[in-house]
Amino acid sequence: MKKKYALWAMSAMILAVPISELNAAKNNDPIVIEAPKRTMTKASLKASILNLIDAYGAEYPHGKAFLKQLESIDDTQEALNNFAVKALAAENPLLKDKDILFVERPQYPKDHHNTGNIFQKGEINEKKFLKMQGSELKVLSLDTNKEKTIFRSETGAIRDPEVHFSGEKLVFSYRENIDDDYSIYEMNVDGSSMKQLTSLAGVSDIDPFYLSDGKIAFSSTREPKFCTCNRHIMANIYKMDSDGANILQIGKSLEFEGHGIQMPDGRLLYNRWEYVDRNFGGAQGLWTSNPDGTNPALYMWQSTPHPLLNARPIPGSNKLIAIISSCHDKAWGALAILDRNRGVEGSETVVKIWPEAARALIADESQDYSGSGGFDNFRRLPVKYEDPLPLSKNYFLVSRSIGDIANTEVAMFLIDMFGNEVMLAKSDKPGGGYYDPMPIQKYEKPALLADKTDLSKTEGTFLIMNVYEGSQMEGVAPGSIKWLRVVDNPPKMNWTYPEYQGQGTQSPAMNFHDFDNKRVMATIPVEEDGSVQFTVPSDKFIYLQLLDEEGKMIQSMRSGMVAQPGEVNSCIGCHYDRDNAPPPHAGKLSALSKPPYKITEETAETEGNFSYQALVQPIFDKHCLSCHDYDTEGGEKLLLCGDLTETFSISYLELHKKKYISTVGGGANKVYGAYEWGSAKSKLIEILDQGHEGVKLSAEEYHTLLTWIDLNAPYYPDYSSAYPEGAAGRSPLTLEEFHSIEGIRKRPFGYYSPTYVNFTRPERSPVLKKLEANDKEHALALIRKGAEKLKQTPRNDMPGYKPSAEDQRRLDRYDELVDRELQTRRAIQKGMKVYDPGIGEK
Repeated sequence: MKKKYALWAMSAMILAVPISELNAAKNNDPIVIEAPKRTMTKASLKASILNLIDAYGAEYPHGKAFLKQLESIDDTQEALNNFAVKALAAENPLLKDKDILFVERPQYPKDHHNTGNIFQKGEINEKKFLKMQGSELKVLSLDTNKEKTIFRSETGAIRDPEVHFSGEKLVFSYRENIDDDYSIYEMNVDGSSMKQLTSLAGVSDIDPFYLSDGKIAFSSTREPKFCTCNRHIMANIYKMDSDGANILQIGKSLEFEGHGIQMPDGRLLYNRWEYVDRNFGGAQGLWTSNPDGTNPALYMWQSTPHPLLNARPIPGSNKLIAIISSCHDKAWGALAILDRNRGVEGSETVVKIWPEAARALIADESQDYSGSGGFDNFRRLPVKYEDPLPLSKNYFLVSRSIGDIANTEVAMFLIDMFGNEVMLAKSDKPGGGYYDPMPIQKYEKPALLADKTDLSKTEGTFLIMNVYEGSQMEGVAPGSIKWLRVVDNPPKMNWTYPEYQGQGTQSPAMNFHDFDNKRVMATIPVEEDGSVQFTVPSDKFIYLQLLDEEGKMIQSMRSGMVAQPGEVNSCIGCHYDRDNAPPPHAGKLSALSKPPYKITEETAETEGNFSYQALVQPIFDKHCLSCHDYDTEGGEKLLLCGDLTETFSISYLELHKKKYISTVGGGANKVYGAYEWGSAKSKLIEILDQGHEGVKLSAEEYHTLLTWIDLNAPYYPDYSSAYPEGAAGRSPLTLEEFHSIEGIRKRPFGYYSPTYVNFTRPERSPVLKKLEANDKEHALALIRKGAEKLKQTPRNDMPGYKPSAEDQRRLDRYDELVDRELQTRRAIQKGMKVYDPGIGEK
C-alpha cells in the first residue's frame, strides 16, 4: 500500500513526511486533513436506524421498513442523503413534527480574530458589515421539506436566535443597516409580536439567551474595550429583565465573553478570551459563572491553544458539544464532544471529533516565550462546522460547510454518532448559508440559583485558605510566603492604526513584548498558616502574586478575577484543582479571626497605572547614571539613561535586550513554576543584592524595582497616545518619515528592532553612525524635528502628557457607559426600572 505524503517547506529544504506518521503531531507540524469523500454509508445509516429502533421503539414505527428500504437504495451520496432526511431526521422522534428555527445569511467576512464579526459602527472593521446585508429568520418543516420566513431584512443582519424554554417565543440580535447597531429583539415563534428590548446607540448587543429566572443574558460592547493584540472591539456578558429593563454587566473579562448558555445546574457556560502576561493565541477556553456574575471559574481549555466556541450541554449526559476553532479565523472549526471528567486540558478531554483526523491538530501547551504554537491549526480543515445544537447524546444539528471551503457555503446538517452527516437544507442564494439551527419545542429550565450580589455595596471579599496549596508550588517552604500582591489589570480603551510588534500587534506600543498595563492595588500580609482575606473594589479585573520576605515574587496568576458587588468568594490555594475539597482546617483559618484587609483606591501603591519612566527611571538617574551613561565604561556594558527612542526609552530597551531582567512577556500557555521568572531570577537584582559598586537603594526604591520586574516589566501606563498617527502609535514621527532615513528597515517597529533614534539627545541616535554626510544630515534633521514636537506635545512617558482628542473622546465614552451601569444599580436598589432610550415607552 502506498503512503501519502505531506510537503513541509523548511528553510531551503522540502521534507516529505508520511501522513501516517503525523497522527501524533503537535503544534505547527505539517498535518494534511483531506475532505471526507462520503458523509454516510449504508452501514452507518443502518447503525443509526437500529439505534433509533432500540431507543424509541413504537415512537419510531417505520424503523424496520427503513432497514428494508435501505437495501435497495442506490449507493450514491445523493440517494443516501435523500433517504436519510426521511429516515434519520423527519421520522426521528427528536425532530418529528417539529419545525427548526434558523437564520439564512451570508457568512461573516474574515477578520483579525474569531471574535471579530460585530463590525460595529465607527470601529476599525465597520465596512465589513456591508457584506452581511440581507438575512432572514426562517423555520424549516422536515415533514413537508418547506421553509417559511418569519422575519426578513434586505439591508440588515439577523444573528444568534434562541428559542425560549416554553417553545413559544424566541430572542435574537438584529442590526437594520450599517448605520444601526445590533440590538436584542423578541418575537413569537410564528413571527408575530416582535418587540425591541435594547436600543443603546453606539453599542452592539449580541448572543442573547434565556435564563431560568425569566431574565435574558447577552453579550455587549457596553463596556467599550478593545482587543489588546489588535484593534477590534470586545464584548462582555450582561443580563436584563424580560422586558429589557435593568441591564447589568455580569462579566468583566479583559477581552471577550460570548456564545453563552445556561447549563442544567444553573451556571452560565461561555467562551472567555483573556491573556494576562501570556500570549494571545491560547486562553480562549470555556468558563462558568453564576447568573449574577459571581464565582467565574475555568471549565476547560485555558492552556490548550485552541478556542472552544458555541458550547452546549448534551442532554442526558455530562458532556458538551462545541467547536474547536482557530485564533485567526471565522468562528468555525472542528465539531467535538468534550468530557470535563476526563480532565481540563488537551486531547484527552475530546471524546469524539469531526472530522476524526482533526484530533491530530490538537496542540499541547506551549513552552515558548514568544507564545503558543498551533493556535491556528484548525484553519487547515477542508470542512468546518459551527452553531451545534445537541438533540441527544447521539444526534446533533449543526451548520457545516459544503464544497470548497474558500466559498464559505454553509448548510444545515444532522450529524450522529454512527458516521452520518445528513444535509437537511441549504440556501439557493449566492453566498447564503443556514446558521443557528434549533428545534422549536419546549426545553427544560435549568436550576434556579439565588442571587448572591448586593448592589448597595461597592466591594467584594475574597478568602484564600492556603497559598501553599496547588500545582507548581513545589519547593516553596511553609512560612516563606509573606505577602500577597493584588494587581489591577485595566482594559484597553484606545487603539491606533500604526502598530508595534511584541508577542502580537500592540496598537499602540505598550511594552517590550507583552500587552498589559498594571496598577498595584495593595501588598498585604499572609498569615503563617497560608490564609489571607481581603476586600477589593468591585468591577476591577485583578490578579494575585505571592511574595517572599524580601518582596520578591514566588508565583503569579496569569489570568484574572472580578468581585461583583457584595460577592463573598473563596479558593483553596494557588493553581489548585477546582474539584478539590477544602482542607480540613478551613474553619480555623487565621485570616478568619480578624477583619479582611480592606483594599481601596487609597491603598494603591501608585496614583495611576505603573509607569516605567515615572517610577523606575528616577532610580537609575539617582544611583546609576554617573557610571552607565554614554561615554562611560559602564555605559559600554549597559546604558541606563532615560533618553527617549522611537518607542520606549534607552534603559528600558537595554535591560530587556541584554537580559538583565527575567520576564515572561507574552509568554507560554503553560503554568510556570514557583520562582521560574521575575525579580528573584533577574540579573539586575542579583547584581544589586551583591552590593554593586556600593550602590544602596532605599527600601522604597528596591521595592519599586522588584515590583516593576514582577509585573512583567511594563513601560507605558495606558493605551492612550498623543501621537496616534505616529510610528508604533507613540512616536512624533510617522513610520514613513522613519523609512526615509537610510538604514532603517522598512517594516513596523517591534521587539526585534534595533534602537534607531534618540529624541532626547538626537546626535546620539545609533542610526547616524553608518550614514554618509547627506543621509546623516537628513536623518538628524528629522530626529530633531521629532524632539521639538515632543517638547511641544509630550508623549505618554513624559510629564505634561495629554491624550489625543480621539483618545480622550473614547475615554469619556467609557466613563459615560460605566456611569450608566452605576446608575442602573442605584435604580434597582430603589425598586425602579431603567430602560434603554425609547424601550420602556413601547
